[in-house]
Parts: sequence; structure tokens; C-alpha cells
Amino acid sequence: MPYRGGVPVPERVERLLARADAELAAAVQAGDPGDRFVHAHLAALRSAAAVVALHDGAVPRGRARSVWELLTRVEPELAAWSVYFASGARLRSAVDAGRAADVPLARADELLACAEDFRDEVGMRVDPQAGFAVRSPAGVVAAARFAAS
Repeated sequence: MPYRGGVPVPERVERLLARADAELAAAVQAGDPGDRFVHAHLAALRSAAAVVALHDGAVPRGRARSVWELLTRVEPELAAWSVYFASGARLRSAVDAGRAADVPLARADELLACAEDFRDEVGMRVDPQAGFAVRSPAGVVAAARFAAS
């Protein structure tokens, strides 16, 4: 999968996108809204990490504490996504730790839809020529394996 200017996509970026695809597949399959929320949020996190990895070595120095802050620094156009997904990080952590009340189905579905849209936007940044068909074959295979387990 080429990157801007025909430079090959770093393997780390491909792995992160494959993991994002696997999390999206798991979110779609999840019957429990809390599980759906967690998997969708993790998919967005992996997608953001892929964008940051594209800028490896060009990440501005500073006190960024999360991938969402780093994402805003390397791709300011994605700041709205950063704010949206960062707002769900505390709930995801609480669900993971078993401390959260039930996640409303509508909230889980909204996050999943946003994570899918964000993954598509990240794919366009990784390979602008590919359009929305950016899912790598490795990502599809990984997603299918993850969903089957």
C-alpha cells in the first residue's frame, strides 16, 4: 500500500491498521454495548496511532500525554476526531475495569459509526489514491480471525 509520493507504508502502520480493522470487526460482532464501545474505541485508538506512526520522527516535542494529543499535533485537521475520541477514553477505561454502569446501546453504536468513519479518513491519509477501499488484505484476515475467536 503506497503512501504519499509512492513511498511504501511502514510495516508498523500496516500492523496498526490491521489491528484497527480487527477491533472494528469485534465491535460489530459484540452483543454487549459495553464491549462494542470498548472495541470501537480501541479501533479509533489504533487508527490514530497509525497516523502518528506515519509521522515517526516528526512528532513535535512536548508534553503530549495521549495519542489524541499527538494526533492533533501531527495532523491538526483531525483535531475534532481527537476531541471526540478522547472524551470516551475515561468510559472505555471504566468499562475495561468493570467499574462502569451499562453503556447505552445508542452511545456504543454512535462510537462504532464514528470509529468506522475515522478509520476511513485515516485510510485516505495513508493512501489517497485508494479511496475508501483502504483495508489491507492482512487487515481483513486479522479482522476475520479476531471476530471468529
